[in-house]
Amino acid sequence: MPHSSHPKTGKRPAKPYHHGDLRRALLDEALRTIETEGVEHLTLRTVGARLGVSRSALYRHFADKQSLLATVGKEGFSKLRQALADAWEGNGHGRVGFEAMHRAYVQFGVSHPSHYRVMFGGFIESAAKDDHFISEARSAFQVLVDALVEQQNAGDIRRDDPVLMARFVWALVHGTVMLFINGQLPERAQREALEPYVAERIYASICQSTLPAG
Repeated sequence: MPHSSHPKTGKRPAKPYHHGDLRRALLDEALRTIETEGVEHLTLRTVGARLGVSRSALYRHFADKQSLLATVGKEGFSKLRQALADAWEGNGHGRVGFEAMHRAYVQFGVSHPSHYRVMFGGFIESAAKDDHFISEARSAFQVLVDALVEQQNAGDIRRDDPVLMARFVWALVHGTVMLFINGQLPERAQREALEPYVAERIYASICQSTLPAG
């Protein structure tokens, strides 16, 4: 996926860190770096230099780049899970709630592109061994599965395997987000037309009025 190709040094002066939540400050600086320069240019040393903190202070919070990325990914999945759950619960469930979840997912990706790239970009080599990371990712996905099962039980959508159906929905919405955050649809009108169209076509493909599952 394309990123800016700025040089690794001399990007901007460091902002000395004075007090407060250093861990949060490190995460926020990492997110800024990922957004402007790409994950591949993120290093603990650079993040620390921009905040004006020592290496020992850095390593009290993050052992290495992988640890920092894993924390970004876990935070992202937690935020996504909450956004999906709030959309579902706040819009009365059913089709209205489901389509609100679609909008919430897209909005999350667009509003948190650095989190999103880390969550789904394959940058976290240790993710498969990180129980907390796996738990957060599964919890976010489970919100979608549970919404589909509830609609199946209500007779509103097809009774396909709900996990397979959730992956189908996820694939289409994820593709939409990637087009948006990678700048493939630069015109606002293009984005505003695509998002509701995808949501409508997804629901049309899973609703009970379509052909029964084979």
